[in-house]
Amino acid sequence: PKRVSMKKKERYVEDLINRLGLTKAADTIVGDAKVRGISGGEKKRLSLGCELISRPQLIFADEPTSGLDSFQADKVMSTMRRLAHDGHTVICTIHQPSSCVFNLFDDLMLIADGETVYSGDATKAVEYFKGLGFPCPDNFNPAEYFTDLISIDYSSDEQIQVSKARVARLKDAWRKRERDTGVVGRNLYDALEIVSGAPQLAEDQPSWWEQFKLLLFRSWRQATRAMAVNVVRLAISVTSALIFGSIYFQVGTAQGSIQSRLGLFQMMAVSTAMQAVSKVLNVFPTERTIVQNERAKNAYDIGPYFLSKLVAEVPISAAIPLTFGALLYPMAGLNANLARFLRFLGIMTLESFSSAGFGLMIGAMAPNTDAALAMGPSSMLIFILFGGYSINQDTVPRIFRWLPGVSLIRWAFQAYCLNDLRGLEFQATRPSDTKLGDEVLERLGFGGCNVGDAMMTQAKIATFWHLAAFLILKMKRPQFLPVERPPHSATIDEIVDDHHPALDPKRRFDKDTNSDSDSSTGDRLRHSDSLLEALSEPMAEPGHEYDEQQHRHDGHDARTPDSTAPQSAS
Repeated sequence: PKRVSMKKKERYVEDLINRLGLTKAADTIVGDAKVRGISGGEKKRLSLGCELISRPQLIFADEPTSGLDSFQADKVMSTMRRLAHDGHTVICTIHQPSSCVFNLFDDLMLIADGETVYSGDATKAVEYFKGLGFPCPDNFNPAEYFTDLISIDYSSDEQIQVSKARVARLKDAWRKRERDTGVVGRNLYDALEIVSGAPQLAEDQPSWWEQFKLLLFRSWRQATRAMAVNVVRLAISVTSALIFGSIYFQVGTAQGSIQSRLGLFQMMAVSTAMQAVSKVLNVFPTERTIVQNERAKNAYDIGPYFLSKLVAEVPISAAIPLTFGALLYPMAGLNANLARFLRFLGIMTLESFSSAGFGLMIGAMAPNTDAALAMGPSSMLIFILFGGYSINQDTVPRIFRWLPGVSLIRWAFQAYCLNDLRGLEFQATRPSDTKLGDEVLERLGFGGCNVGDAMMTQAKIATFWHLAAFLILKMKRPQFLPVERPPHSATIDEIVDDHHPALDPKRRFDKDTNSDSDSSTGDRLRHSDSLLEALSEPMAEPGHEYDEQQHRHDGHDARTPDSTAPQSAS
């Protein structure tokens, strides 16, 4: 928040690192499947730290020990316990915890087939099941014993019946305990204020400019940190330029050079586009998942993030095509003019940015990296087909006439041709030979065009793809389902009407006290505190007969059940 000074923020982060036991790993990259980083337990604790930045009151951890050895699992759960004792409410779902981890629990809830089997103090669970005739053996991990106790054994039909009967007995025992203690049917939905939709942004959220500066710093550090990847990309670009430069070395102005030049231009357009798209598709879908999680916490808006990402990647994204073009142009012996050489580099860089925007759009739509890698190249094939070299725009069927207009490869190819062939003269030894590059442009359908218009159209396409990616990310913001009452959950009113003798209209009351009882009912239905107090009173089976003796309760006359009658609730 803006009201917190930078020193306090840094001090809070340092304290959080110490509390999570991440001091030694503070300056270590997280790593992934390709890059070695921190350990699995440290990653679990780091994920907790990312959540604790906003100081949440409730922490819900789904299987925080999965995939960890016993030592790392104990470290993670010890951290959870410290957080709970520091004032956070910590809820965890854990399968097969070790005895050390189990001893860290304050409260325990056991669930079998979606129903509660036990909920309460973890230290009293052993005694509870012992009272039901299921004592835990000595020197045995209670967690493992409880897991075996509430699980269905599908090894044989006989074992299925036995285990199902055991689990049913445990469920019935807990339901009876709930009825006996008078807490049956207490519904949290009656006590909680249900708020649907995403949480609103805090009023003291950092400004747009502050978000942009912080995200720009992070994006730049992320881009420069992957130096090994950038070096490999640069090496591939240099190698490709040398290979293609050797193949098309000094094409000259002979008649055969026309075909060579067109092939070179098409190859450059395809190569530049594919390199930019593949780079984005391999990285962005994974990064998008992280961004979505951070947006769910209202850490920042999508606008500052998207712009900071584009600005941070401009230098590195431009360096690759510039290096490729600077080596290839003189080796191929293209039009020897400085202005044309600079325009050539501009065309290649602009196409790279346009292709990156297309990759961002695909990455924003695709659910994961594999889907993005499948969608990107298949879409690029259409752009290649209508790239201006394989088919003439004038012969394209009318229904597909719009595709060349959106093909980023077509506009790059057209710009290369216009930049190099306009005004170029070829060696002509026969009357049928092509003498001028303008004749080639006419055959390609580019006769009435100029390189500036082609580059402007490419810039518009680049803007369109980036804007489309931004809008898709904005529309795919984290969604929150509204919390609704379960279809068959009992309300407090229903419980009172069904089970509480003093408030059940079907009970037989004394005529002299009937109006007083109705008044008591109205008061209780109007005041939630009185309802909860009413629920804690003894309950009786429906249809139970009451004696004629009256007693005074909260200033109203009501009947009491026979003391010899069984006290239970349906």
